[in-house]
Amino acid sequence: SLEIGDTVQILEKCDGWYRGFALKNPSVKGIFPSNYIHLKNACVKNKGQFEMVIPTEDSVITEMTSTLRDWGTMWKQLYVRNEGDLFHRLWHIMNEILDLRRQVLVGHLTHDRMKDVKRHITARLDWGNEQLGLDLVPRKEYAMVDPEDISITELYRLMEHRHRKKDTPVPASSHHLFVQMKSLMCSNLGEELEVIFSLFDSKENRPISERFFLRLNRNGLPKCPEKPERHCSLFVDLGSSELRKDIYITVHIIRIGRMGAGEKKNACNVQYRRPFGCAVLSIADLLAGDSKDDLVLKVYMCNTESDWYQIHENIIKKLNARYNLTGSNAGLAVSLQLLHGDIEQIRREYTSRFTHGVSITRKLGFSNIIMPGEMRNDLYITVERGEFEKGGKSVARNVEVTMHVVDSSGQILKDFISFGSGEPPASEYHSFVLYHNNGPRWAELLKLPIPVDKFRGAHIRCEFRHCSTKEKGEKKLFGFSFVPLMQENGRTLPDGTHELIVHKCEENANLQDSGRYLKLPFSKGISLGNNSQAVKTTKESFWITSFLCSTKLTQNGDMLDLLKWRTHPDKIAGCLSKLKEIDGSEIVKFLQDTLDTLFGILDENSQKYGSKVFDCLVHIINLLQDSKFHHFKPVMDTYIESHFAGALAYRDLIKVLKWHIDRVTEVELHDHIQEVLKAQEYIFKYIVQSRRLFSIATGGQNEEEFRCCIQELLMSVRFFLSQESKGTSALSQLQAVFLSSFPSVYSELLKLFDVREVANLVHDALGSLPTVMHGDESLQAVKLQSIGKTVESHLYTNPDSRCILLPVVLHHLHMHLQEQKDLIMCARILSNIFCLIKKNSSEKSVLEEIDVIVNSLLDILLRTILEITSRPQPSGSAMRLQFQDVTGEFVSCLLSLLRQMTDRHYQQLLDSFNTKEDLRDFLLQIFTVFRILIRPEMFPKDWTVMRLVANNVIITTVLYLSDALRKNFLNENFDYKIWDSYFFLAVIFINQLCLQLEMFTPSKKKKVLEKYGDMRVTMGCEIFSMWQNLGKNAVKCCVGKKKK
Repeated sequence: SLEIGDTVQILEKCDGWYRGFALKNPSVKGIFPSNYIHLKNACVKNKGQFEMVIPTEDSVITEMTSTLRDWGTMWKQLYVRNEGDLFHRLWHIMNEILDLRRQVLVGHLTHDRMKDVKRHITARLDWGNEQLGLDLVPRKEYAMVDPEDISITELYRLMEHRHRKKDTPVPASSHHLFVQMKSLMCSNLGEELEVIFSLFDSKENRPISERFFLRLNRNGLPKCPEKPERHCSLFVDLGSSELRKDIYITVHIIRIGRMGAGEKKNACNVQYRRPFGCAVLSIADLLAGDSKDDLVLKVYMCNTESDWYQIHENIIKKLNARYNLTGSNAGLAVSLQLLHGDIEQIRREYTSRFTHGVSITRKLGFSNIIMPGEMRNDLYITVERGEFEKGGKSVARNVEVTMHVVDSSGQILKDFISFGSGEPPASEYHSFVLYHNNGPRWAELLKLPIPVDKFRGAHIRCEFRHCSTKEKGEKKLFGFSFVPLMQENGRTLPDGTHELIVHKCEENANLQDSGRYLKLPFSKGISLGNNSQAVKTTKESFWITSFLCSTKLTQNGDMLDLLKWRTHPDKIAGCLSKLKEIDGSEIVKFLQDTLDTLFGILDENSQKYGSKVFDCLVHIINLLQDSKFHHFKPVMDTYIESHFAGALAYRDLIKVLKWHIDRVTEVELHDHIQEVLKAQEYIFKYIVQSRRLFSIATGGQNEEEFRCCIQELLMSVRFFLSQESKGTSALSQLQAVFLSSFPSVYSELLKLFDVREVANLVHDALGSLPTVMHGDESLQAVKLQSIGKTVESHLYTNPDSRCILLPVVLHHLHMHLQEQKDLIMCARILSNIFCLIKKNSSEKSVLEEIDVIVNSLLDILLRTILEITSRPQPSGSAMRLQFQDVTGEFVSCLLSLLRQMTDRHYQQLLDSFNTKEDLRDFLLQIFTVFRILIRPEMFPKDWTVMRLVANNVIITTVLYLSDALRKNFLNENFDYKIWDSYFFLAVIFINQLCLQLEMFTPSKKKKVLEKYGDMRVTMGCEIFSMWQNLGKNAVKCCVGKKKK
């Protein structure tokens, strides 16, 4: 009988009926109506008794279906065993998987959404399998992997990756702080408020982020409830170093209203920004739980208003005498959460947080990693402090600063003053007012996002007004300061603190006519342009701090001189020399212009400036190795491919590069040559692209000359690498630097030379390395890493070049394995070699590669496994994991090699032994290794897939080797030890838990039988056959066992 949901396999069809069987009970055949059946396309593998029928549908759907069937049975058992918690959790997960399965089956999902759904599905399948003690499933891009379709080394890596992923989640490198303002609770409100959040580093005593700014109404609630995106912000790009206890969230609250909080409402019609309170919280308080949804921060006020600029520092330092609570019930209600990882990933995972949009608050200046294409021109201005005279009054002034950004025509630029994220930029800024203070300190940070085209000719004007507390509440202008943003030579206002002159003026002064005051001196410390008028003696000053964060403008005069080299040809040598002193962020801002300048100078006079230009190019290339500028490498790649026009540059680059390599033994040039060798990848890129441009322009002229130049260059390389140094020396350091980046050159050479030519060049270079192993150990490690990168390169994946490179690769591997050095690296290289060799490949080139590997490495590989498995496991968890990894990789390499070996390979191997003693030692060795491989602790308990593959390889190999036993060690040549080792292996093989099919679920048992059959039966038959061959020697085996 059939039930709804059963899967059937159809054998025949006739007039509305099918004949076939249910997969759950294939021994029972029957007929059933066709209109009850939904047909699915499928393919049949391994036809016959153990054939496999695989639906031609998405493998994730197939896995979900079979897994849910297995879970269904086990779920009921959970109820019987009274495991209620897991019973209910599994029920919810199963329903969730069913819902996700429907979404996949409908097929209306976008590519990205489908990927997301599959990620969720596999995560839930893995969770359920782990909870129920089922097997780990090897997957590649969410799809199950058939172990027969990939190499065993690749299978091991997939299993290991999934196992590690399950055990050790990778920590996020970037972090973000989500802040949501809810309300301010205070009994004496009644005025509107401004709330300003920022991050403050108490160790360095400076803010590290821009500000998040929002307005509250008279009730202490956000002023624009219809714009929820203004209530919250995401402080982005916090590095792990910034998640520490001395980083604080600071909140400054400013009230908008009367001068004194207790004044009558009709006392004054003019409103002022006045200090109200401050709250702080250490970011360390968020590290434990990551989320604080209903946090109430205490709000403090300074005892002396003049201390307002440093109130947050006083609270952090707990200088209690300088501040007190604004009220017993005052509190700021906020929601805070630390989020980890990529911003796009966070948006997907925390959709509720980003439903209505969130303002982004950046770190001050550039982030740790500057991204190419990032367009910024932000000028940060901190309004620091002022020193003013009483102005004929008996008491000090109430000073308010008003700031504008003014263009060259005297017009105020609209909407270029940002108080912080959360609010749109404004056209003017008003400072808060400190009561009766002639030396006010504000320390308010503003951002001026002025476009580059408006920057030249613009200036900042700050106007100073005395705010009267009388009934009229007048604001009376008494002076102003200004500062231009750019010099006439194109250099911008330098970063730092500037003391500006306060020019006295009256209320009726016409400041709109900027031409009148721009001729006046503006600062006591700097002079821009030709303004050299004498500074009037004045006791009044105003201080600001500026900091430019621009991807288009520079403050560096040396950079400007270099870019304008044609204007001042006499300065070229000096400009090239000074390039190394220019800050890296300035160079990457003008990367293309700088490179154009260098190659323009090279074209103009290569004889005079060739060496200096080469040095500058090396400096820029190495600058991009810095993690801060690493993302600019694609920008240089694009420049080389699309903008570089130096068709003759390759001659000078080859000549200067060879000059440096020929002088590696000169100690005084050691540091410089090291920098050159680090940059070789991009030097070759420029050489190759230059030669290609020359060939296009000339129709391939001077081809032979170019080939000779490259050959001579690589001859110098071979001589340099062949030099032997004793112990750690400058020479071995240079060799290590060269080898670490040499493999990156292969892909460039392939653009101009045939693959076999490049392979021979690389073979000769790597073959020239000294073969001694007693030299500098760090050089030996780098040498092996270079071999590893060679195996991972595109050059090695090509069969034509692989046959040339494989012998030299195996030679170096053999040397290291023989000395038992750098085993982790050796294992990785071997794994990569076998990952390229697919199972059952009958290509002649692959069979020849297996020949070479067997002859070179099989014996040393067996000895290595015996050596490392006989060592005691390290005690530390990290070292123990490393030990398990390297053991597993070598085991997978051995299994891969054995699985690839054909009848011919086995026959050649057995024929290669000169004496029976050598063959005997080999057989004892491999039987011992096999016994180690089938130990329960060799693989984690849920790696059944890996165990079955290993057992299949072992039994296949044993079948091949049993013939050698019969031919060489029977009758008068009978050897008890080798036969005992064979039977002992066979018995423990049969008794393995992973082969006891009776203990498996029906579906798992069916899959194992379909793929491998019952391997116990195969081995049992082999034991019987071999025992029969023993004849009278069987008694010796029995006696031997009895004696033992």
